[in-house]
Parts: sequence; C-alpha cells; structure tokens
Amino acid sequence: MRYFITLFFLLCFGFSGFGQFTLRGKITNEKNQPLSGSHVHTNYKNVASDPIGEYEIKGLPKGELRVYISYLGYKTCDTLLNIKEDYILNVKLTPSETTLKEVTVKQTSTKVSNSISVQQINTERIERSSSQTLAEALKEVSGVSLLKTGSSIIKPMINGLHSSRVPIFSNQVRLEDQQWGAEHAPNFDINAAGKITVIKGASGLQYSGDAVGGLVIIEPLTVTKDTLFGKTILSGLSNGRGGVISSSIHQGKPTGWRWNALSTFKYLGDKEAPDYVLSNTGNREFNFSGDISFVKKEYEVLAFYSFYHAEIGILSASHIGNANDLYNSIENQVPNVINDFTYAIINPKQKVEHHLAKLNYKQKIDDSSSLSTFYSFQFNHRQEYDLRRTDNANKAALDLELATHTLQTDYKKAWEKWTLKTGINALYQNNFANPKTDVRPLIPSYVKFDGGLYGVGNYQIHEDLALEMGVRYDFSTIEATKYYQKSRWEERDYDADFADFIIGEVGNQWLTKPRFTFHNFSGSFGIRKAYTSDWIWLNNLSLSNRNPNPSEFFSDGLHHSTGQIELGDLRLQQEKSIKYSTSLLKKWNAVSVEFNPYFHWISNFMFLKPVDFETTIRGAFPVWEYQQTDARLWGIDLRSQWQINPTWKHLFSIAYVNGENLIENQPLIDMPPLNLSTSVQYKKSAWNELVLELQYELVFQQNRYPDYNFDATILVDGELTPVTVDISTPPDGYQLFNFYSEMKVKLFPKILTTLAFSVQNILNISYRDYLNRQRFFADETGRNIQLQLKFNY
Repeated sequence: MRYFITLFFLLCFGFSGFGQFTLRGKITNEKNQPLSGSHVHTNYKNVASDPIGEYEIKGLPKGELRVYISYLGYKTCDTLLNIKEDYILNVKLTPSETTLKEVTVKQTSTKVSNSISVQQINTERIERSSSQTLAEALKEVSGVSLLKTGSSIIKPMINGLHSSRVPIFSNQVRLEDQQWGAEHAPNFDINAAGKITVIKGASGLQYSGDAVGGLVIIEPLTVTKDTLFGKTILSGLSNGRGGVISSSIHQGKPTGWRWNALSTFKYLGDKEAPDYVLSNTGNREFNFSGDISFVKKEYEVLAFYSFYHAEIGILSASHIGNANDLYNSIENQVPNVINDFTYAIINPKQKVEHHLAKLNYKQKIDDSSSLSTFYSFQFNHRQEYDLRRTDNANKAALDLELATHTLQTDYKKAWEKWTLKTGINALYQNNFANPKTDVRPLIPSYVKFDGGLYGVGNYQIHEDLALEMGVRYDFSTIEATKYYQKSRWEERDYDADFADFIIGEVGNQWLTKPRFTFHNFSGSFGIRKAYTSDWIWLNNLSLSNRNPNPSEFFSDGLHHSTGQIELGDLRLQQEKSIKYSTSLLKKWNAVSVEFNPYFHWISNFMFLKPVDFETTIRGAFPVWEYQQTDARLWGIDLRSQWQINPTWKHLFSIAYVNGENLIENQPLIDMPPLNLSTSVQYKKSAWNELVLELQYELVFQQNRYPDYNFDATILVDGELTPVTVDISTPPDGYQLFNFYSEMKVKLFPKILTTLAFSVQNILNISYRDYLNRQRFFADETGRNIQLQLKFNY
C-alpha cells in the first residue's frame, strides 16, 4: 500500500503549478424560475443543473472555452468564454423552437420527475466507478442495495425488490439479458453511461407497466453541434491484481453528423478476503458501444450498436456435493477450497455475450409535437459451466440463446399547461435452450409476444402545483417447449390442471407445451406541490402488474451458478402491486434534505423459498421453490447534503425497509437490513482541484427474517447424524471505511489529466453480507486499493 501512496503524492504535488479554474452559475427561464436538469456541455465535461438550477464544472484549464446550455422547449445558449480565473455564468433561457436532439436528451428526466423522487448518477460519479459494475455505481442512491452472487455478479435492489421487478433501460431499450435470475448481473458496461436515473416505483409508465420495484434508466453521453473530444480512464486494482482501461471519442459536426465510440477491457484475477484467497473469482470483460446520427431541425436519424462480453469465475467453494459440504461450510465459516492466487478461470464459471442494435427516427411535427420510432434487436448468449468429467469437462451445462425484437412508437404533444405523451410497443422474443449440453435445461425453449400502449399526461395548474396521470395496457403470451420427468409432473400434481399441455412421451418424460396469456392494466397518479419556503412535496400512487417470468414458471433442475435445485410452478398468478410514495424536499442556502417514506402492497408476491434437500447423481443439493404470498413492504429513505463552507461538504443517507409475508405471518426473505452511509469531503480548488473524501458505511444485522432451516442427515465421524442446517440466520452487521481522493495534474500538453487514489475497506474487515447468496461459503472481499488516471482531450 505504501508504494501506491508514495506514487500518488509524488505525481500530485510534483505538478502543483498546474492552474485549474471553476465555472459555475444558475440557469433560469424568462420568469426567473430555476430550470432543473439543464444540460451544460463543454469539451472537458458535461453536467446537469441541480433542482434549483445551479451547476458547477471544476478543473477547467486556462484559455478559450465554448459552452452550450440547453433545455427542452428553450433556445440553446452557445457562448465562448475566456477562462483566466474562476468564472460565474448565469443564463436566462428563453422559450423557442427546440431541436429534436434536445427532446431526446430531456424528455426522459422531465416526464419521470413530476410526482416521484428521482435520483441521478452524473458523469463524475460514473467515472469514479469505471472499474465497478452498474449495480455498485447505483449503491450511492438511498434505498438501493446490492444483491450479490459472489464478488462479481451484482444486481441492483430498489426498496427491497430486484430482477424482473426492476427493469433496466439502456438508450430507451429495455435490456433483455435473462434478467430474471438473481445470479444474472446486468450485461452493461458502466463506462457507456452518460447519466443514470433511478426511479423508485412504477411511475414510468412510458417505459414499463411491470416495474413493481422501480426503474433504472441509462442515457448515453451525447454531443451537440461542432465539437470533438475524447476520454481515457486507466484503473489499477490491488484486489484481483488487475485493471480496467476504457476509452471513448465523440464528435459532432456543423453539418448535423454526430458519432460516439467507446471500448472497455477488464482483466482481474482471484479476489481476496482478508484471511484467504477467494479461489476462482477472476473475471474478464470486453465491451464496445458506438452510434452515428444525423440531426436536422426537423428530424433525427440514429443507429446504435453495443457489445458486451464477460467471463466470470464462480467461487469454487460454493459448489457443494452433498449436505455435509453445506453444513460444514456454514458451521466452519471457512471455504472448503482455498488455492493460491491465479488469473486462471476454471469451472464453475459463466460466459455471457450481449448484442444490442437500434435504429431510431424522430420527426418534429410542429413547434409543440414530435413523433419518435425505434426498432431494436438484442441477442443474449449465456453459458454456465459446471464441474464435469471426461469429454464434457469443457461443455456448458446450460446454454441459452435469447433473441429479442422490439418496435416502439411515441408521440408527444405540448400545450400551454398540458403535456401529453402516448405510445405503442411490440416485442417478440425467442429463447433457445441448446440440447447438446447433455443436461436437461433449467430454462426451456420458449417464444413470447408482448404488446402495450400507454398515455401519460401532465397538467401545470399553476407555477407551484402540477398533476401527473398515466394509464397503460399490456398484453403478453408465452409458449414453452419443455420435457418434464414423469415423477416431477406427478409430484407437483400437474396432471389435474395441465394435462392438455402434454403433446408427447419420451421414455420417463412428458413432452409439454405450456402456454399462458395475460392482460395487465397499470396506472399512476401524482401531485407535485412547491411552497414559497423552498419546500417541495411529491405524492404518487401507482398500480402495476407483473407476470411470472420464465424462471418462476419453468425452472426445473440444478442451477449451476448457485449449486441449488430450483423449481418453478405452472400455477403462479400475476403479481398485483399498489404503492404510495411521498417525498419532502427542502433546500436552504447550504443544506438540502429529502425524506421519502413509502408503503407497498403486493398480492401474489413471488419469491424463492428453500424447502428441501434432494439427492441427484451429482450429489445432494438444497431445493428452492418459487411460491406466492401476499406481501406488505414499507420503508423510509433519507438523504441530506450540507455544504459546510466552500471547501468542506457532508453527505448522509439512511435506508430502511420492512417486508412482511402476510400469509405465513413472518418476515419476507432477502430484505435489506437497516443501513446508513455518511461521508465528509474536502475540496481545494487552489491545490489543483484537490478532493479528499472519507466515507463510512454501517450495515446492521437483519433481525427480521423467516426460519427456513431444514433437517438433514450427515456423516459425523463415520456415523449418520441428524442435524439442522441453518440457512436462515443472517450474518452479523458490519461497518466499513472507504477513502477517495483526486487532483488534476499536467502530464501532457493540451490533455486534462486527473489522478485518483482510493481505498475500499480501509481496515480490511472480515464480514459477510446477508444479501450475498454465497455468504454460506466465504467472506466478502477485503481491502482494495485503486489508482486511476483519467485523460480528457
């Protein structure tokens, strides 16, 4: 560690003569009202104005600087500044015709923020997270937790809900990447994001009607007018002994042509807990994304493509062969496989590829209306490798190919006080389960068709009061082709209800074609009230419905990524959700606070429950079954920011969620415990934009959990002994200290360079996380030191 620290200070203070300046200001409309979310673009950095219209860009070099400021429905400000010192640029935008590019950038944020709290991750925070996953970058949002399978497979959880309940949209397209699995991380490169928006709740009806938990909306970095700039980020990590390189270039021409290109490469070996190596936890990634567009005043055409490839090692100790292994792992608290560090990735592992292609056309109809249409194609190839013998050692045990076609059209119309947005979409999906694995697939081949239409209206009653209303209808049908063992079919008593699904017989198996059709109605109503004392009160009531996903319906067998048998249920019904959310926001001169309580009722709530232990030719494995109950969740998210003085800032957030299984009269499984985060940040512009930040995380032990322990008979000293396998008791709470620092240095002419140094888990604490599905087998990762270089050119 001392070598990293020495290098950091030598580089930083060796270039202390490199001058840096700050551009700040406030953006308002012709009535001096703040324009929250205005886009401020320079060749060096892009930012968005905060809720009171203020913005700040640090680390600018001396010299000429072109600045573009835009907001939907207002004339773009294009100005050239001569930066010799810190500069204040206050801008009053005037209503005017708006280019369709501005519509593209702004309509997402404008529509989803009227009556529900929306939190955004800006470019600066995304750059900090260049070596991390998408979910880890979202962790700073209050109410967002991490659902893990080991150290590399991480999903975002919003207010206790995850996976299919939290759809992720990238560049307007819903990611279809086998997202139903808790151990399937989003197939997205965090470096490709320009801005990330988190919506808690089902209010974004223009995106989805089944977002029971919330939405994650990712917008790419866009360029405006005549510009050319690039960025490269190099990250070196001590834990995993590897690194990440990401590089992008962006250009816009006066003729209307614009293009962006980005590529990322990640190479990491085994992660390490404080006391041992987490064997076979290395990972590799190679990602690319790019787009080209032609923009005119009346229309815009865009073509986009992204490619994501990852190879992820699964902790060797997590693959058990019998009940003895699981019991001993839980009791001993030490992995049963600990090898020397290596970069090699062996079985068990995952290989994932995801392709996304999109064609988009936008047409301006008149000054107040526009029409947008896009077609997208996604292809996801997932392979999961198990520990297998002889010729099958290098053959995937699960091999799924998912192809998704989406067509969507949106129409937007604005009047003096009304804004209406309506649209229609269609989706066709084909999942192919490769039979050449010589293993009965966990998920079968299926075809699926979805169709939907929506309407969302906003009415500005007067300057400080607005209403938002929305309705949506979705149609969905799914048909699978699946073999069921006759013993399993009889065990689950399917013959009584689903005999008509049987179309053939092969030995001891039934060949079936299950088919289901759903009709869903969703709605949302919200009120936004602003008070003269700088209070804002948001209220939202939403109704949403979610169909059982393929995993919940059809799972039947050993899941090789988790070492457990999973069973779906053909009798599952739609989830029906009602959520009420309210938020109070207050901003003083130096302090801002947001208080967000919510209440959530879900009937037919689907969850995975441990029910038994089953012996196979591979050994004995725990059996987890998808079941339904009625659920009630309520919770509170609180966050605050205090600008103590020009150099010191304090950030604080706390989140609590309480989930109850109303039928079993006990807590819901896998609910995040009470957690809080606080950080103190020091910024000194005069010292090359020095930033020092110390963060403290406290996660309490979850004391509300169901008892799903089961009895098993294991060998103890050569004798069969009955024991209780405790898979329910959560681990102890934990607290972590993290450190981050950065400053600007001048390594090359005309290249703005930022050097960052960070340490996660400074004290190298050993702990286990309740929301990690591999907590039974190993500790979380230990201290991780990162050195990062960012070049803007």
